[in-house]
Amino acid sequence: MSLVGPRPVVEDELAIYGRSASHYLRARPGLTGLWQISGRSDVTYRERVHLDRLYLRHWSLPLDLWILIRTVPAVIQSRGAR
Repeated sequence: MSLVGPRPVVEDELAIYGRSASHYLRARPGLTGLWQISGRSDVTYRERVHLDRLYLRHWSLPLDLWILIRTVPAVIQSRGAR
């Protein structure tokens, strides 16, 4: 597991990822990611998949740093937590 990356999913959920499933499976799961800083429970599953695809397509060190910085306020504010 890494600090930033897509959250792990169960095998049944991989069908939702479509053509991106192979990319998803090659990525290391992360403790935080675009989904976590975008509202977690307030985001639909379809939006979560879109955010994971977006992350995988545009991965870079600056993106990871940006996500890490945005994670702190998201956790403090409990944004999207139920």
